[in-house]
Amino acid sequence: MSNTPVTARIVDGAAAMSAAEWNACAGSDHPFLAHAFLSILEESGSACPRTGWQPVPVVIDGADGRPAAIAPAYAKSHSQGEYVFDHAWADAYSRAGGDYYPKLQIAVPFTPAPGPRLLLRDPALAPALIAALESVTDQHGLSSAHATFVTPDQVPLFEAAGWLIREGTQFHWRNEGYASFDDFLGALSSRKRKAIRKERAGALESGIIVRHLTGTELTEAAWDAFWVFYQDTGARKWGQPYLTRQFFSLLGERMGDHVLLMLAERGGRPIAGALNLIGADTLYGRYWGCTEEVPFLHFELCYYQAIDAAIRLGKTVVEAGAQGEHKLARGYAPVPTWSAHYIPDPNFRRAIADFLVRERASVESDQEYLNDLTPFRKA
Repeated sequence: MSNTPVTARIVDGAAAMSAAEWNACAGSDHPFLAHAFLSILEESGSACPRTGWQPVPVVIDGADGRPAAIAPAYAKSHSQGEYVFDHAWADAYSRAGGDYYPKLQIAVPFTPAPGPRLLLRDPALAPALIAALESVTDQHGLSSAHATFVTPDQVPLFEAAGWLIREGTQFHWRNEGYASFDDFLGALSSRKRKAIRKERAGALESGIIVRHLTGTELTEAAWDAFWVFYQDTGARKWGQPYLTRQFFSLLGERMGDHVLLMLAERGGRPIAGALNLIGADTLYGRYWGCTEEVPFLHFELCYYQAIDAAIRLGKTVVEAGAQGEHKLARGYAPVPTWSAHYIPDPNFRRAIADFLVRERASVESDQEYLNDLTPFRKA
């Protein structure tokens, strides 16, 4: 990077920028980082100051006057919808007499999907963009900044800047050249193969069929049905759903070709649904819900149908969301996830750093143990 001074600016959300300028930095591989997705979150009232997600993207312009580096950042007044849990950090900071909120969150709201958190048309600007995030945190008196679900290739950039690195675990399915679901089953032990076939048969008994909807097939009637499922799950998991009903209509309207909605129907009536987004090489499972309890239907819609779809679409990975060791028996293996944390207060930073050393040892030990439990045939 040259020694020319760099100036960063904060804009009023992705929607305040042009799609062309944003996407020139974000690229096209990750649908959650697209201008359309982030602006839909804002315009639908899902990620906005009222919900505790004030969009404050940090932008550095290039020599041509156009954005060359962007961090999708939010001023957060709570720790909900992040999936990297820092509630204990907030409690400790408060007990020490500090205000943990607001904090700066560099993330995609409500979305535990790894992706770049430094959107770089000019890769040489990465250090300057990280420095800008630190300046925003310091100048506004924020307790901390957190980049969550960072892709492995960007972790060293944060680490070089002195951010603390945190490791977590998700369960992803990987296509090892399978041409069909039966090919995938052939890679499993006999006992696990039989168990999955039994689950699939049980989920689709009594005349249940599954429809895959995308593009123009995403009608308002389909979204109405899915909204009922999403509300039920959201109320049980989070107390209230994160996303508004308008979000889904706008998603279908503006990103329909990147959406795969699976609806399970009995007698033509939807009884369950699962929402997926389609990336360059990954199928991302996001939300699920039902109005009837059918044994194994959750596994069928969220895991097995997703594997089927990924194979058909030529995708190499299925990411089925946060946590869930029950995914292990369905062919989803543990993989590390990463986040980076800027803690200005030296005493608080020391305490967090010590905690992260101990936590990482535990996380990596768990991953090693879980890897031994995968259902694949052992050599």
